[in-house]
Amino acid sequence: MGRARYQPDRAITCHATFLSWALSRPGIGNQMSFDSLVKSRIIAHIVGERRQMQRRAAFERRRARRGAGHVVDYFHDMADPYCHLTAQVLHRFQERYDIALRPHLISGPPDWAAPDRAGLDAYARADAARLAQRAGLSFPATPVPPTAERLARARAQLAASLTQPDFAQTAVALSNAVWQGAAFPTAPETDPAEAMAQGDARLAQQGHYLGATFCYGGEWYWGLDRLHYLETRLRALGAARPGAPTDLIFSPPDPDPQPAHHRGEVIEAFISFRSPYSYLAFDRARDLARARGAEFRFRPVLPMVMRGLPVPRAKRLYIIHDAAREARRLGLPFGRICDPLGLAVERGYALIGYAREAGRLDDYASSFLRGVWAEGIDARTDRGLARIVERAGLDWDRARPRLQSDAWRAEVEDNRNALSALGLWGVPSFRVEDRAFWGQDRLWLFDTDRAKGS
Repeated sequence: MGRARYQPDRAITCHATFLSWALSRPGIGNQMSFDSLVKSRIIAHIVGERRQMQRRAAFERRRARRGAGHVVDYFHDMADPYCHLTAQVLHRFQERYDIALRPHLISGPPDWAAPDRAGLDAYARADAARLAQRAGLSFPATPVPPTAERLARARAQLAASLTQPDFAQTAVALSNAVWQGAAFPTAPETDPAEAMAQGDARLAQQGHYLGATFCYGGEWYWGLDRLHYLETRLRALGAARPGAPTDLIFSPPDPDPQPAHHRGEVIEAFISFRSPYSYLAFDRARDLARARGAEFRFRPVLPMVMRGLPVPRAKRLYIIHDAAREARRLGLPFGRICDPLGLAVERGYALIGYAREAGRLDDYASSFLRGVWAEGIDARTDRGLARIVERAGLDWDRARPRLQSDAWRAEVEDNRNALSALGLWGVPSFRVEDRAFWGQDRLWLFDTDRAKGS
């Protein structure tokens, strides 16, 4: 028999299926430590840079055989403030790269992706305003929700322009009308229902759930925050047009490495042990607090799933791949994952009181997060948790009896209520005095908001 031919599409599907399964089925008890070790190594391979480059190379070979160009799918939601920002850079993006932009109009995130839709919309408006200011784009300083009438008209005109070569210019003009109160352009209109249904179906089929997203070769790039990854990929393929600027349209901001001191300031970090983004943020936020002379307060919250909030397959897969590439950019180890959902989180939180009393809470939280997201440590087992505890400078024999305590539940519930009062629900989130923001990629706001007075 001949050697079986490698089928990249089937391999990608199998890897995605395994990854989704592994992240939704934590092991139970000491007997699962070997199983968890094996799974963590497989996950590390699937989300690793080498596997990413193999997937990309396979896609490019198929594209070359078809004689196809670089087709980038873009998904636009007129009601999404982040889409107002991406609309402003679409034309620039097309000018810089030899791509075919294939736009899709969508209706907005499904209910499972927006458990508190009003809260998400309000936060997105405020965050988009801050991001626009940093990126040199336009957005109202005090944004208000667009009216239903303006949204309906904009959708009708955008649906009619999806196949037109001037889509990018039309998109920004309509977005200005919706978000800035500008006059609508004179343009054809059509019923947007069919276009939105098709866009929603395409978005779900390709594996995402949000607007302001770009998709190329099976990889997703959300908004301005991740566009630089797509730009870097296209440049590596030689797709930059001759004479195109060498700078990125938007580079991810870094926090001030030498911030001014703010003694007496308190930085509260709402963190979940089950969040890979919390892992990426924790040590960096703690170190920034120390550099500022501020007090750092770790406030644990339950994972979204354990709070009754859904995290479907598409979201799990996007988050884990996105966290992996962010970890590589930040120079952090990542990928040997032993998902702590359920028992491991509860055991981890049960020891927070002891770690705080011993003056090693931050070291313990850092050790736990690194262990489950980068080192494949099974915190459901005594062996795994003891390793996490002892390398944080704590005594396992003193820690172990605390595993029977439920005292941590009241603290975690208080933190959830405090987070909700800030208009937030996701992690990692931060409060710096009267300012609050969400995301491991928003640490630059520690100083920006103060400087801008917002």
